[in-house]
Amino acid sequence: MRLLIKNIGTLAGILPANMLCLRGKEMNSAEVLTDAFLIAEDGVIVRYGKMEEMGEVEADEVIDGEGRVVFPAFCDSHSHIVYAGSREGEFRDKIAGMTYEEVAARGGGILNSADRLAEASEEELYEAAERRAWRMIRSGAATLEIKSGYGLTMETELKMLRVIRRLQENLPATIKATFLGAHAVARDFKGRQAEYVESVCREMIPAVAEQGIAEFVDVFCDRGFFTPEETAKILECGERYGLRPKIHANELASSGGVQVGIQYGALSVDHLEEANEQDVMDLAASTTIPTVLPGASFFSNLPFAPARAMIDAGLPVAIASDCNPGSSPSGNMMFLWSLGCIKMRLTPEEALSALTINGAAALGLSADRGAISVGRRADLVVSKPVPSLAYLPYSFGEELVESVIIGGKIV
Repeated sequence: MRLLIKNIGTLAGILPANMLCLRGKEMNSAEVLTDAFLIAEDGVIVRYGKMEEMGEVEADEVIDGEGRVVFPAFCDSHSHIVYAGSREGEFRDKIAGMTYEEVAARGGGILNSADRLAEASEEELYEAAERRAWRMIRSGAATLEIKSGYGLTMETELKMLRVIRRLQENLPATIKATFLGAHAVARDFKGRQAEYVESVCREMIPAVAEQGIAEFVDVFCDRGFFTPEETAKILECGERYGLRPKIHANELASSGGVQVGIQYGALSVDHLEEANEQDVMDLAASTTIPTVLPGASFFSNLPFAPARAMIDAGLPVAIASDCNPGSSPSGNMMFLWSLGCIKMRLTPEEALSALTINGAAALGLSADRGAISVGRRADLVVSKPVPSLAYLPYSFGEELVESVIIGGKIV
């Protein structure tokens, strides 16, 4: 199967094949070609360049990209799209002035979702998650990470992970599964947090590993949730069972989550709304990817993570959706591009790098996707006709995705 996209107005996100992430000023440096073409064969980019260099090409599928921007499909490295119901009642509470922590303290938040998920059938969960995943794909995402964490018992956590496996099998996007049993302390363990941590380590992680239904282990290491010491215990256990760490850190306070994540080789530390100067310095000396979640900041009226300061310090910032029912109910990647520019003061090119190559790096997949390079997967977005690349995040809310291509095929 050969795909040809010709007459491309702007081909963006071009990187050397050996570039696995972009740090600091590099995030503004991906190459752009105008009046370009791109050829993919059997799902892989095999050639691109200026139209004057194309010559005669036979193809099974031809797209005319005149006036359009073609760029790498988004890699969303943090989402929670397997859940039951919705939480618009808490939305009203937050409008009235309640904080995230106050909602959680009265038994809402994650525990609310856990109650609903326990009552939902596996089929109901799958059908709802599939609809959400398709919305994300249609907004330009070809790679998704999905977490468990609304189960909080072995049975319900495994139920969530089985749903994620079905999504992996049935959707065109690449989907990675993360076990997040330490998202909150289950209701049955109220006042017995140490025992719950023991349950995660002694029962849940071995079962997840035995069934081979997750690649990563995650912990909500933050004020009011899990301590750095508890997080370390869970990460050590996950490591013994072959699960690589990804950490929720510093959403509510400078919690020590960044440091414990770095210590245990976390692929990424995510949220970082309350990251401080020391956190930025520690990340700069590590290989851990700082992943910011502007959708959660926007929806929950939290501070926006200091992505501008991180990039200025030379970090490889990624942007992800955090799509979930309580604090970020949208997985629209085009809107996140706008938020990265408007609220975090990133250039359109920096924000695109954060959503593509660095998002792929936050999943360990950047050798294969996240950029326009010969040999990388042909996961691409074709915009509607627009005057420039910058118009895409500038015109937030306008539906500007014309086609999404995954593995060289229009989906």
